[in-house]
Amino acid sequence: MGRQSGFIAVQASMASGVVDAVLIPEVNFQLKGDKGLFKYLQGVLEAKGHCVVCVAEGAGQDLLENDSLHNGTDASGNPILADIGTFLKKQLKGAFKEADIKYIDPSYIIRSIPTTSNDRIYCKILAHNAVHAAFAGYTGITVGLVNTHYVYLPIPVIIQSARRVDPRGKMWNRLRASIGQPNFY
Repeated sequence: MGRQSGFIAVQASMASGVVDAVLIPEVNFQLKGDKGLFKYLQGVLEAKGHCVVCVAEGAGQDLLENDSLHNGTDASGNPILADIGTFLKKQLKGAFKEADIKYIDPSYIIRSIPTTSNDRIYCKILAHNAVHAAFAGYTGITVGLVNTHYVYLPIPVIIQSARRVDPRGKMWNRLRASIGQPNFY
């Protein structure tokens, strides 16, 4: 999740209201220097006494010694990424020796939470529409919600390009404004 786009990290950070910095694959960052992540986190620690950093899986691949471009691809053709989480934990421990650094990989936590009634209803409606599409003889489509309407969407159109968070768009800038995060480059 978040391998090459930061939608989940951005949405989760906006929803939680407790995140101080968000790192996503679409936005490069540096750790050290006047505009670096560590300088910003130092200020947050001094002001609040704690800080929370949310990191998308694909963020910071350019910082890792083991370049992800040389790691090959998995069976689905996706690049095999180096582990940014453990890398950042090690770097943070080195930079903030007095801090108690905790690293939580939420992959299984996210997948193991119970669904809400809204999730169940949404999935049931998607399933019903998928069955109706199959009975009608449609192939190569998926069902989705677009502007409050359940629609059939052609799969080739959906997968023609990857969705990515726009670093100049509303979502990213709304998040940065709400948490006070500067650019880290």
